[in-house]
Amino acid sequence: MKPKYILNINELDLKKQYTYSDYLTWRFNERVELIKGWIYKMSPATKRFHQEIEGVLHAKIWNFFENKPCKVYQSPFDVRLKRSRGKDDEIDTVVQPDICLVCDLEKLDEAGCLGAPDLIVEILSASTAKKDYNEKFNLYEENGVKEYWIADPANKSIEIFSLMNEKYESLGLYIENEGITEVEGNLFPDLRIPLKSIFGK
Repeated sequence: MKPKYILNINELDLKKQYTYSDYLTWRFNERVELIKGWIYKMSPATKRFHQEIEGVLHAKIWNFFENKPCKVYQSPFDVRLKRSRGKDDEIDTVVQPDICLVCDLEKLDEAGCLGAPDLIVEILSASTAKKDYNEKFNLYEENGVKEYWIADPANKSIEIFSLMNEKYESLGLYIENEGITEVEGNLFPDLRIPLKSIFGK
């Protein structure tokens, strides 16, 4: 039986929980994420500085892993989390990180990533900051994303969280004007990105 496609987001009940099976029937223009069944609207279009930061970070990470057995993706790219080894109607979380790195290539399929990426980068905006630091922070932590980078264009900073004993610990807040010149995580210590290349002079 052919599924009924939803062409207008107003046809959805935002007080109701949905699954990935429902998500696949949505054909409206608005971008949304599904976190534990709840719909979260995404920004309709990112600001220019956000795009520049995402582009630089994606390029730097992609170049580093070019000849390594890992894949780098940028939004829009669906990542299905929580009970994600089940059927579509058993998956209740689909997010679109700004950048994600997947080293277990068996998690990749034509629909995106089925399971937790190794590294996720989110770039803050006024409308997403609370979600990135709360809902997504908790979501990535409980699903085993090994490293989580949060880039803040307003403050020209990046905070890195590393998963240790199933809990995120901050590796530090990297701010160029405090004398820090490079961003480096714990998961891939050779991956070092100059702050000036990310946020400009």
